[in-house]
Amino acid sequence: MPIRPGITSKLFFAILLTCVVIALAMAAAMRTSFNQGFLGYLNEQEEQRLETLRPTLASAYAQHGNWDFLRHNPRRWFSLIRPPGMPASEGSPGRQRPAPPESDLTGLSLRVSLLDAQKNLVIGNPRLSPDAKLKTIEVDGQTVGWVALVPFQQVSTGAALRFQAQQLKSSYLIGGIAILLAALVAWLLARMFLAPLRHIAAATHRLTTGDYATRVEVASRDELGQLAEDFNHLALTLGKNEKLRRAFMADVSHELRTPLAVLKGELEALQDGVRPLTPAAILSLQSEVATLGKLIDDLYELSLSDAGALSYRKSQTDILDVLRMAADAFRERFAQREIALEMDIPTRQAAFCHADPDRLRQLFANLLENAARYTDAGGKLVITAALEQRTIKLEFQDTKPGVPDDMLPHLFERFFRGEQSRSRSTGGAGLGLAICRNIVESHQGTIAASASPLGGLRITVTLPLANGVTS
Repeated sequence: MPIRPGITSKLFFAILLTCVVIALAMAAAMRTSFNQGFLGYLNEQEEQRLETLRPTLASAYAQHGNWDFLRHNPRRWFSLIRPPGMPASEGSPGRQRPAPPESDLTGLSLRVSLLDAQKNLVIGNPRLSPDAKLKTIEVDGQTVGWVALVPFQQVSTGAALRFQAQQLKSSYLIGGIAILLAALVAWLLARMFLAPLRHIAAATHRLTTGDYATRVEVASRDELGQLAEDFNHLALTLGKNEKLRRAFMADVSHELRTPLAVLKGELEALQDGVRPLTPAAILSLQSEVATLGKLIDDLYELSLSDAGALSYRKSQTDILDVLRMAADAFRERFAQREIALEMDIPTRQAAFCHADPDRLRQLFANLLENAARYTDAGGKLVITAALEQRTIKLEFQDTKPGVPDDMLPHLFERFFRGEQSRSRSTGGAGLGLAICRNIVESHQGTIAASASPLGGLRITVTLPLANGVTS
């Protein structure tokens, strides 16, 4: 099986290739620019040298009256175009010959020509190209000839070639150093960028195996650091969700096992004849079936509300009217448990909300049932309503027993009970408040739990009003 390169190798070669391409492009651009600039410099030098020939040739023409003295006389021609200060011969022994100007290093004397007034060749280079540069030679204001120069196209002399080779060598050296530096930088960047990713990838692998305690070190504040923080937050959330899932499964199993065990025991007693089939026995069986059915219904509704699939039929609903009807339905139950029910809500005002009246009735019923189950006999439940311009705040305050402050934020979690006094012995599976929270949030409201001044629990529900308070 062929070995596939890893992301480190891919990133390294990508950065290296990019730097190499840039270095080569810069080298090519420098070479082209140098060649053009160098040739331009040499041509400029030749043009300046050409300007110095015009007065010399004009003076020679004025002295002889025509160009015949130069025809077929290359020695005389080269003596005229020789740079000033240079002797015609090699000079005296032991005397150093002056260096020619830069223009003559490119063979200027071999590429210059003399033309008469009609632009016919007198002497010089006969191969004049169409792009040859012409300069006029004037005597007494009249054009008596032209001096022509074939443009310099490429480096051909030894000095120029050596200079060009030196420049190219320097360019290649700089390009090689740039490529080496690019390789070093690419390697460092690949390690710097991908080392955190490798740590996160390894931690992700451990996370998939169920090790939710896995964490990665946050070593920077850039995008990689943010990714590490998000990973740690994900691992923490998954760990919490796993704990909740296990607790949920354990609680569901326990809640289902209790009524099933009672039903099994009752049926076995009836089957063995230990207990006679009396109306009381049937009522006991029905009670356990009702408990089991209520638990299943609560679980079903909770799953629907969690998935956002719980149906709502919202309309203009008077919240206070729904609350009064729900409280009236529970008065007999509170009386049986010797719990006083007090209501302090406006009697001549209506608080309309865009809500589902059946779900609001379910909300209030769960809150009233919670107070009836978990309030000691002889206590009381006080319901108050505070109307504002855009919201209504409902408070349900009961007497002892209370809930410790550290447990208050968890009351709306499924299967949670505040303390032993609010235990399964009172009935209920701890799903009522979780359903209440989902109903309130579906109505864009809030629900919170706090300690009641009466010694028990205070549940505060805030819901938005549709069109304010009406009387």
